[in-house]
Amino acid sequence: MANSSCVTEFLLLGFSSLGELQLVLFVVVLCLYFTILSGNITIISVICLDHSLHTPMYFFLCVLSASETFYTIVILPKMLINLLSVLRTLSFVSCTLQMYFFLGFAVTNCLLLGVMGYDRYAAICQPLHYPILMSWRVCGQLAATCIVSGFLISLVGTTMVFSLPFCGSNKVNHYFCDISPVIHLACAETYINELVIFIGGVLVLVVPLICICISYGFIVSTTLKISSAEGKRKAFSTCASHLTVVIVHYGCASFVYLRPSTKYTSSGKDRLVTVTYTIITPLLNPVVYSLRNKDVQLAIRKMIGKTGFSVKTL
Repeated sequence: MANSSCVTEFLLLGFSSLGELQLVLFVVVLCLYFTILSGNITIISVICLDHSLHTPMYFFLCVLSASETFYTIVILPKMLINLLSVLRTLSFVSCTLQMYFFLGFAVTNCLLLGVMGYDRYAAICQPLHYPILMSWRVCGQLAATCIVSGFLISLVGTTMVFSLPFCGSNKVNHYFCDISPVIHLACAETYINELVIFIGGVLVLVVPLICICISYGFIVSTTLKISSAEGKRKAFSTCASHLTVVIVHYGCASFVYLRPSTKYTSSGKDRLVTVTYTIITPLLNPVVYSLRNKDVQLAIRKMIGKTGFSVKTL
């Protein structure tokens, strides 16, 4: 790919227009980055060490946390370096790899959220068949399918971008190598490539979202038939955190990717939404989905207790 291109490196403009405010942004992003890493690593450790959390729901949560962790590692360290650096270049190969892994983990997250919706459906609507529907073998196959599919789709998308010739400007008006800002730099007709990428984006975002909506349709219908108020509350509480992450994740991703690339403007609004998608969503996973979960809180207290520390509240 690189041999057919005049451009050998890209210049990430990022937030260079903010001037001295970049230092403030650096501190904020650094704090959020460490929070994301510590939160997700805590969740992974607790789920692996506490046998009471060895259930399909927490298994998928563990896989999602691992994916979110790598997802942020692909983007944020380079973003932090660029906020303090004058030279914000990224080699052609590095840009390609960044886009590939970013898209791979992003698509994997979308598919995992869809599978987690199905898991909640099976647990609430098919409780008697749940051990069969979500056996450990099935869970492993579903997780592996999400990961493999995510990176295969990413391979197609990345190939569609970097198979184009780049012989003009190398200034990427973004803080990482995302599809739209990079493909705009190509010095060839991009219509077919953009169409393939757009169709792929629709399938990746819309199909899992439809599955989630159908699953929750059955969940609501089943929950309303439960006679006790406590039973209804418990059923809805197990789904509330998942729905919160789904709304933020799919909402931001749809705004960025479910539109033709020709409508991409590299505006501050686009970068703000992408920041939400790349930073806030991974932060929501441990905070909203897990650390506010009583089972996870109890497991963390038990783990801390084994180290000899004592905490009253977490």
